[in-house]
Amino acid sequence: MLTKTDEQMSPNVQPSKVLIYIASMFAITLWGMSYIWTDQLIEAGVSVFYFVFVRIFLAGIILFLFNSAYARIKRIQKQDIPKYLLLAFFEPFIYFICETIGLKMTGSPTLSAMVIATIPIFSIGAGIIFFKEKINGVNVTGILLSLIGIVMVVMAKGEVGENFIWGIILLLVAVISEVGHASITKSLSGNYSSQTIVMYQFLIGSVYLFPLFLWKGLDGFDKEIYLSTEVWYPIICLAILCSSLAFSLWVSTIKNLGVAKSSIFSALIPVTAAIIAWILGHEMLNSRQWIGIAISSFGVILSQYSKKKK
Repeated sequence: MLTKTDEQMSPNVQPSKVLIYIASMFAITLWGMSYIWTDQLIEAGVSVFYFVFVRIFLAGIILFLFNSAYARIKRIQKQDIPKYLLLAFFEPFIYFICETIGLKMTGSPTLSAMVIATIPIFSIGAGIIFFKEKINGVNVTGILLSLIGIVMVVMAKGEVGENFIWGIILLLVAVISEVGHASITKSLSGNYSSQTIVMYQFLIGSVYLFPLFLWKGLDGFDKEIYLSTEVWYPIICLAILCSSLAFSLWVSTIKNLGVAKSSIFSALIPVTAAIIAWILGHEMLNSRQWIGIAISSFGVILSQYSKKKK
């Protein structure tokens, strides 16, 4: 989050590719951790609409205080107001709700992760159509290899929920909303800093989520559970690390790599989540999954390849 803002950087100066890739993987690692903290909240019986709203609202307030302290708040230009409204509608509103409920309906985290991992396929089309991004054959091969590796990592036995079809539909809606979010972020990144974009995105998104918070989030509210340290610790981690910091880094990634190439990193979230779960002792990885991780990593390298002009 403490990155140099777009307003401070010269238009001709860009951060090195190494820093961009490090920032990208750091954001993906934090989002991999978010699965663990989200599972803790769900297991504690906390309503999804409660902790999603609190997470997003806290993240928006934190970024507002940060930008205010460093005098980095830039007012939204009139012509960009519709873009910000649509940006917050895509994510966090649509994406978080559809992903979480879709996962519950499918009853299979494995299949859910595989659906979310299709983001790069849709993002390639958006990058080419809307931003004239160039994708070569090596990039396409890398993306396909990454998806194959991801399938090998997340493939496991799991029960299918009664509302499986509706769950898949909601997950596909989440994928499309993420592509829309990345496309609008790309169009805004030339005029606003990463922290400014995410700040407005979360503050507007919390307004969208507030009615659901009142209607469903407080249903069955138990102050001994909802206000306990066991609940607020993961919420604060999600707000500060997985929202404020990770999304700020992700906006910089989209700006510098484009919609198509940046999306391949987001598809690696299931892989990072599996590795983190293995490190923490929550899950064991077999040889097939380790091979999948190696294939995914090689695919990511190929997906970022650019031919140098002679």
